[in-house]
Amino acid sequence: MDVEELKKLFRENGIVGAGGAGFPTYGKLTDKIQVIVVNCAECEPLLKLHRQLLRDYAEVIIKAVATIANTVGADEVVFAIKGEYESTVEAVEYHLSEATDLPCKMRVHKLISSYPMGDEVVTIYEATGRQVRPGGLPIEQGVAVFNVETLYNAYKAIFLGEPTSSKYVSVVGEVENPVTVKVPIGMSIKDVVALAGSVTCKNPVYLIGGPMMGSFSSELAPVTKTTNAIIVLDKNHSLVQKKNQNFKVSLARAASACCQCQTCTDLCPRHNLGHPIEPHLFMRFAANKDFQSVEPFLNTMFCSSCGVCELYSCPQGLQPRSMMAAYKAGLRKAGVKAPEVIAKEVLPSREYRKVPENRLEMRLGVHKYNKPAPIDNTLQYADKVRIKLSQHIGAPAIPIVAVGDYVKADTVIAKAADGLSVNIHSSIEGEITEVTENYITINKR
Repeated sequence: MDVEELKKLFRENGIVGAGGAGFPTYGKLTDKIQVIVVNCAECEPLLKLHRQLLRDYAEVIIKAVATIANTVGADEVVFAIKGEYESTVEAVEYHLSEATDLPCKMRVHKLISSYPMGDEVVTIYEATGRQVRPGGLPIEQGVAVFNVETLYNAYKAIFLGEPTSSKYVSVVGEVENPVTVKVPIGMSIKDVVALAGSVTCKNPVYLIGGPMMGSFSSELAPVTKTTNAIIVLDKNHSLVQKKNQNFKVSLARAASACCQCQTCTDLCPRHNLGHPIEPHLFMRFAANKDFQSVEPFLNTMFCSSCGVCELYSCPQGLQPRSMMAAYKAGLRKAGVKAPEVIAKEVLPSREYRKVPENRLEMRLGVHKYNKPAPIDNTLQYADKVRIKLSQHIGAPAIPIVAVGDYVKADTVIAKAADGLSVNIHSSIEGEITEVTENYITINKR
């Protein structure tokens, strides 16, 4: 199999990054890849699925990444795993030692438990020592990063001929029995949460993703290819209140309370990697409506929105991340592109400015939710799914079914559009009951 054949296979089987923005995996494949990093850092507190999936399926995930490495001609594969995931590290090291036909060097790199370990740029530096430039792509440094579930889906496509139609999701927080479950894509948040038993608070809200970068969603919203976790919290939880603050109020508070202590900048992970992000300067200029220099505003485009500045660093409880995100969105809407800059040297003080994950959990008030969420590898039942046509970066897929059609599970129901796009498949067997420009709904008969 050559690179083009593998790209076609991944595109047809709907494989995208199983987390984050969901970049179509075929778009990363090139013979310029020197190092493949397997990301098993979870990144955010409370997330559980990748360490468990890699532990249980280490052998097949190694097989998948070996196939990719052989196809693109990579020199090395690095499994970036937090050292505290001891059983996962043990499983990978065992299967690597047993493998006899690996196409290149493969090794485990143990990461420390700090945030945002798992962020692509941070993980690449930790695992390989290579520095991705501000606004740049990993491939510029000869690196490609794939997370664990993406490679599991790649294995199913390559060796079993199965498309991506299910998703592993950790359900944690205010639930009776935290669990990691395998569910059909398109299953409702409400139905997935029910698999973790009763909700244990009166006024639940649903945080999709991690506590730092996740966003709130309706219980009626569907699971997509990037849904890693559902964190159930009470609407009065301090984290919920913090994330729901009004932008105008945040701006007014910044004008009255920001003391320019620079802690937000000192602890910024991208700043410490030499990127031109200085949240304290942005706060000064934005709060005072000072536009004499545009750099503090343009440099918001290099922010990863990790949230360290506003949910951990700021002693005043201000919101640099949210404010920068608003300005960044405005610049993009106006057609402004990020400036071309070169990264500075990595700051020597970086090693002393990492955010310990356990301390972050305490600061967020979520430490009590850090409980085991054991994985259940059985595909859960759903009598109805609502499958989004856009579940990744790029163009939405184009429906090829109509209301009244009967489809089996894993059938293509929407074809990849021109440009960056992938096929979408049915996740259950049943009747097509709705087709819109955004969704396809399937009901079990």
